[in-house]
Amino acid sequence: MMSATSFDFSGRLMNLYDKLAAEEVDAFLITKPVNVNYFSNFRGDSTALLIGKNFRQLVTDGRYLEQAQRQAKNFAVVEQTEGLYKKLVDVIKNTGCKKIGVEGLVMTVAQHAYLAKEIPGVEFKSVELDTLRQVKDAAEVVQIRRACKIADDAFAKILDFIKPGVREIDVAAELEYFMRKLGSEEVAFTTIVASGQRGSLPHGTATDKKICAGELVTIDFGATFNGYRSDITRTICVGKASAEQRKIYNAVLDAQLYGLEIITAGKSGKDIDAAVRERLTAAGYEKNFVHGLGHGVGLEIHEEPRLSKLSKCESLLPNMIVTDEPGVYVENFGGVRIEDTVLVTSGTAQPLTRSPKNLIEL
Repeated sequence: MMSATSFDFSGRLMNLYDKLAAEEVDAFLITKPVNVNYFSNFRGDSTALLIGKNFRQLVTDGRYLEQAQRQAKNFAVVEQTEGLYKKLVDVIKNTGCKKIGVEGLVMTVAQHAYLAKEIPGVEFKSVELDTLRQVKDAAEVVQIRRACKIADDAFAKILDFIKPGVREIDVAAELEYFMRKLGSEEVAFTTIVASGQRGSLPHGTATDKKICAGELVTIDFGATFNGYRSDITRTICVGKASAEQRKIYNAVLDAQLYGLEIITAGKSGKDIDAAVRERLTAAGYEKNFVHGLGHGVGLEIHEEPRLSKLSKCESLLPNMIVTDEPGVYVENFGGVRIEDTVLVTSGTAQPLTRSPKNLIEL
């Protein structure tokens, strides 16, 4: 495993300081666990960071003191014994800060109300910090590559297990077992195994349904390595595919490969989604592609930037990592999705998941 010192924590903090100036606040109060991890290297719950231009404090409880001192070497570790937010009140008062940026999409109304009541002289401003994680440093790319390889290797092992009579939940369990054996810390998200008509459900998590001969099976899964996630979907057929199944599969594969061609630095998330969507429209499946083309992947399975009709990303940048996952879903028939985790470059996108995409007929 790559050492934590390989991550560019100094660069991350410099970006945070630039945002301090842009938001015109004295400090950021960071409470979202993945952002606590991203800026400090600490991984745990019930912990907050308070970061200003001249101070960096990590507030946690006794369970994590030793861990925090080892992991968050650039932070002063402060112990709380009577509640995280009660201690934060004291810490904030001691800094003399008058305006603090908080993660408005994370902090609850009750937490904000408590801070506002206890420190009436401090203004709290909602800020968005997740976007600072969009461009991955070299060490992050290494972790995600490893998570992708774990998923690929597990997929190769699971193919012999899939056959008529096997339940979806058993396929998911075997797949997750193999990923853990191969080094995954946990599943990247709830594993999706959707067979037959259930394939029309884009998020059809595994059930006790038995897989039948002649059915398509969509498997969407991912591994986690050193906190970083992978995301891959493959659709296979148990037995010989029908003409209609093959037609849908080929349309989705064509769109997915086209996505790899046009996902490149400089293009907007909306434009990429629209171009791939037009590909499926031309194939006759305009109404059957019901979600965005892709999303960012990193410490979270769904991050910015998005490749969708609602994307806020005006221009992809090199070293962003996104998914390319077109799908066609037909009620009372089934569905097909093919997905890779891909690295954005100045040229053609680089797939980090490498499992075969030809239609596998078991």
